[in-house]
Amino acid sequence: MILKTKLSLGLGFLFLIVFTLAGFCSYYVARLGQDSNNILKDNYNSIVYSRNMLSALDDMKTSISSVMYNASHAGRISNYYLKLFESGRNVFETNLKAENNNITEIHEKEYVERLNHDYEMFLKLCLQMKSGLGGSSVYLSGFLPASEKMKQSINNIYDVNMQAVVRKNQLAKHDSANFLTSMGIIGSFCILLAMGYFWYFPVYISTTLSYLSERMRNLLKNSGVAFDVKTNDEAYIILQAINLLENKLGVKKEDTHNE
Repeated sequence: MILKTKLSLGLGFLFLIVFTLAGFCSYYVARLGQDSNNILKDNYNSIVYSRNMLSALDDMKTSISSVMYNASHAGRISNYYLKLFESGRNVFETNLKAENNNITEIHEKEYVERLNHDYEMFLKLCLQMKSGLGGSSVYLSGFLPASEKMKQSINNIYDVNMQAVVRKNQLAKHDSANFLTSMGIIGSFCILLAMGYFWYFPVYISTTLSYLSERMRNLLKNSGVAFDVKTNDEAYIILQAINLLENKLGVKKEDTHNE
């Protein structure tokens, strides 16, 4: 194998090491990014939906509760609280629908189905209270317990997603630690290979040139050619030796031609 081929293979090997490290870094960074994206995409959305539903539930509950303290309107809900109720209802149903399409965790489906059922019962009681047909007995025995059941179901959805966020965050930290360990091992191995390359090729080239320069010195000495070059540059020694041999061979040819 010629020297040029060996050098080309060596440089190709170094590029392979660089691309290998870059590939592993890209893979693990993409994996960590995907873990973070999963946390934000799934569980964070459910947490937002839960908080919005709790806020909307409070608005609806406040609106219906106003019936009990608004005797001047014959127990009916006022325009302000009517608008507040409809606004809360729209927000609640929008977020409930979104949560139904974003079930990702164990037991989350169970909590969402329970919330759907509780909301149907709660809405019936709300409509009954809005129309003025419900009294304090319906309010105390039906409406308040129904709202508390809904609140509990929403909190369950919130909790299961918060636990998932914590769990996935721990997994992301674990993957990050594994990434650092893997990159440390791979990086150390690649550095050792690169150091082996940098040690082998200079020694190989230097040994080869030293051997050639020494052989050229001996050849000139045995040929009776004076050679006194005070330098450690093997390439320069070889070049000067070749020049001396060419001069000597040229002289011999001229002498032979004259004879």
